[in-house]
Amino acid sequence: MRITGISTHVVGTPWRNLTYVQVHTDEGITGVGETRMLGHTDALIGYLHEAEANHILGSDPFAVEDLVRRMKYGDYGRAGEIVMSGIAVIEMACWDIKGKALGVPVWQLLGGRVTDKVKAYANGWYTTERTPEAYHKAAQGVMERGYRALKIDPFGTGHFELDHEQTLYAVSLIEAVRDAIGPEAELMLEMHGRFSPATAVRLAHELAPFKPAWLEEPVPPENLKALEKVAAKVDMPVATGERIHDRIEFRELFESQAADIIQPDVGHIGGIWETRKLAATAETHYMLVAPHNVGGSVLTAASLQVGFTSPNFKILEHFNDFADAEIKKVVKGAPQVVDGYFHLSDAPGLGVELDVDAAAEFPQQQARFDLWADGWEQRKPKDTK
Repeated sequence: MRITGISTHVVGTPWRNLTYVQVHTDEGITGVGETRMLGHTDALIGYLHEAEANHILGSDPFAVEDLVRRMKYGDYGRAGEIVMSGIAVIEMACWDIKGKALGVPVWQLLGGRVTDKVKAYANGWYTTERTPEAYHKAAQGVMERGYRALKIDPFGTGHFELDHEQTLYAVSLIEAVRDAIGPEAELMLEMHGRFSPATAVRLAHELAPFKPAWLEEPVPPENLKALEKVAAKVDMPVATGERIHDRIEFRELFESQAADIIQPDVGHIGGIWETRKLAATAETHYMLVAPHNVGGSVLTAASLQVGFTSPNFKILEHFNDFADAEIKKVVKGAPQVVDGYFHLSDAPGLGVELDVDAAAEFPQQQARFDLWADGWEQRKPKDTK
């Protein structure tokens, strides 16, 4: 079997463009991959056009490791977010092809299942007015849909510091959410790399009474010494890793022991097998894995293949029941959350198919997501023209 070509399809919303890539073969089997780029969608498609000619055409889709190696190192230049995301979508599609050709789900090819279900947590649910009353109602809605975990960044446009008035307001939002979801549901606290170590530690202590399940990206991701300062002074698990784009770059994080939970994005770190390798390394450092997942249903399905096969997999993020939920229709067989969990599927490959006609109903947009702008959490960016 050989790859005869690829086709790209961008599904657009005002705040995110989702890039789907179909990989076609000479035996008529087509695989699909997906990633979500922030402001780099055209760059990704441009890279894939060059990579198709240089590396992908004529390749054996079963030889996943070889294709990834050639795409990563064959152009000599160091691979960053765009190249690793391009590798990821092709890699996912190759696993999909392999599973379909053999008649087995991808998780079976990764060593078999270690669990029948993966817990889900909701994100993108607080696109409402930024008040305790509105957040309380929205959080209740999440629980009513069967979720038992959710994530929130309550800090507005906070950057390095957060003054006393803003701190009290953030605390009031979290108090309202905890009251809505009850004591047993998990509440993930997201900081989006906003703060200095001192501010992150202070806020963590202010919010500790509401029992956050983790403290996510408390400081910008580039400086691990800053993360170590936070980890040494807080009593809750620290999570990070969504903006690391190569599993080799996790080495210093592992050595520092500054994180308890790593959050690679399958769509940015080179795909399914790369993430599974990373999960195995994390296991040797007694760390859990909870992938960043702001993509659509194909990326969710790919992330679940890692989840079903990794003993240290904690939970999977899920946006698609809340923020622009209508895009779920572009993927047939989209994974669904039932009673708070994704359940094991025996469908071959990734178990999903891209509906090209449905995807065409959501053309690419000038998507904009600015975490430093007022109202960012509503995911309705203002026109910047």
